[in-house]
Amino acid sequence: MTFVAPSVGIVCFRGADVLLVKRGQAPLAGAWSLPGGRIEPGETAEDAARRELLEETAIEAKLMGLVDVVDAIFRSRRTGQTARHYLLIDYAAKWMAGEPIAGDDAAEARFFAPAELPSLGLWEETQRVIDLARGLS
Repeated sequence: MTFVAPSVGIVCFRGADVLLVKRGQAPLAGAWSLPGGRIEPGETAEDAARRELLEETAIEAKLMGLVDVVDAIFRSRRTGQTARHYLLIDYAAKWMAGEPIAGDDAAEARFFAPAELPSLGLWEETQRVIDLARGLS
């Protein structure tokens, strides 16, 4: 039985540049995505966003607001059944301090200029959320 995991994503800007992490574990190992992760029991979504950002990237940021809520549904290649379902609560944030250092389950972390994003092969929802977040920053 698959359960829905409430999770957060953070679109952190330093100027026009956006912070991304290269995933070190499944799902999406090796893919660039927004920093984030599961909300712990008793933790607010905003607190989870700040914690996950710090754990994965060593970056401190000020949350600017809610961007969107996205369903990330992963299906088994073998059966076609839902294998994982994350409910991603995405926040826009403004960089305050720190340099990106990959931590937790991130293999790499860095800021990317807008012109670099098309070459990364981002999930279309990630790119859409980044574009929406630019309007909030």
